[in-house]
Amino acid sequence: MDNLREIIEACSKNHSASQKVLYERYYGYALKIVFRYVYRYEKAVDAVNDGFVKLFRNIDRFVTDDYEHLEQRFMGWMKKIMINVAIDELRRTSMLVEIGGIPEHIWETADKTLSPDQALLYKELVSLVKQLPPAYRAVFNMVVIDGLSHHEVAGLLDISVGTSKSNLSRARVLLQKHIKDLEASAI
Repeated sequence: MDNLREIIEACSKNHSASQKVLYERYYGYALKIVFRYVYRYEKAVDAVNDGFVKLFRNIDRFVTDDYEHLEQRFMGWMKKIMINVAIDELRRTSMLVEIGGIPEHIWETADKTLSPDQALLYKELVSLVKQLPPAYRAVFNMVVIDGLSHHEVAGLLDISVGTSKSNLSRARVLLQKHIKDLEASAI
């Protein structure tokens, strides 16, 4: 059962084999999204599983009639669910800094379209973003990486639009400083 439309339709009928196929196909993608927000691996895995539960509960709401862009739309819908689950986890923990690293096997499942150099740069960028204070990190991830507007971020994090913009600006300044420090130490 490789046809995504058929898999989604079967999932909407609670077909467990189709749910397993969908889960296994998109687990790595979902984990990478959640891990940009929740850095303790075990908590990120729990959040991904919670996200898939929400996804399967609501999959009948996903419209499958645009065959040409179905996977892109589905991945965007899933991304939104996973971001919301990650934010819920951050709220539960009062946005405390999560400690922990990504196991190396997660990097092996990186986007296959990336060259080895690009994959290394991606890993280094994630490492730098992890060093940001939690509020800055959340806004940076949501705006820069996930493409949300400041209005959406403000609503999700229960902050003002101005605070969202300020946190993004400060995150960028800190990342630029970290990059300059890395460049200076490499010389």
